[in-house]
Amino acid sequence: MARVVVDVMLKPEILDPQGQAIARKLPQMGYEGVVAVRQGKRFEVEVEGPADEAALERVHTIAETLLANPVIENFEIRVL
Repeated sequence: MARVVVDVMLKPEILDPQGQAIARKLPQMGYEGVVAVRQGKRFEVEVEGPADEAALERVHTIAETLLANPVIENFEIRVL
C-alpha cells in the first residue's frame, strides 16, 4: 500500500481572505517578518499496491474531479 499526498492551493490570482486574516493577526501576536500567508488543503490518499504511474494517474484524476476546483485551485501530487 502506498500513500500519496495531494496539496491543493488557491491559484495566485485568487484572493485568499483566510490567509490575509492570518497574516494581519500575526504581528499582533508577536510574530514579525511574515510577508504573506496562503491557505490550502492537504489530502492523503492510500492506494493499493505501489505508487506507480497508473496509481498516480488515478490520484490525479481524483484530484482534478473531486479534491480541487480547477477553476480557482492548483494541486500537486507527491508520494510519501
